[in-house]
Amino acid sequence: MVRDSELRYLRRCVELATEALDAGDEPFGSVLVAGDGTVLAEDRNRVAGGDRTRHPEFELARWSAAHLTPEERAAATVYTSGEHCPMCAAAHAWVGLGRIVYIVSSAQLSALLAELGVPAPPVRTLPVRDVAPNVAVEGPVPELVEEVRQLHRLHRAGRSEGA
Repeated sequence: MVRDSELRYLRRCVELATEALDAGDEPFGSVLVAGDGTVLAEDRNRVAGGDRTRHPEFELARWSAAHLTPEERAAATVYTSGEHCPMCAAAHAWVGLGRIVYIVSSAQLSALLAELGVPAPPVRTLPVRDVAPNVAVEGPVPELVEEVRQLHRLHRAGRSEGA
């Protein structure tokens, strides 16, 4: 169960997703938080330049491998606007990060994108638990789902929030 104190990290994920949208990118944002609640790193989607691996969850996994001990990684939580894709879930598990808390599930996002007429991605969408069964996962977070869905609608409509 997501605690009220964790909503601030998830709200920051929405802010980062909005920054991505405003930069012309797909609206995803993630925050890496230490076991003691300290924000360690954060990022937003950066795939618009053509490198489809520039997901924030993947970047945070790389950052954690370079900057944290195995014990620190295991105690950390990744908060994210959308459930990890298979690539990011695998990276998360391979570097030994702890819990994942996401706002919108991959199933919810897939349904929305299909509704908006977006073609299926080249990689099958799977729940994190199917890719990384030993990672603790929580989500979706109903309080923020509609905000994230709206960012994706705006992105697919070809405009940012400020437009």
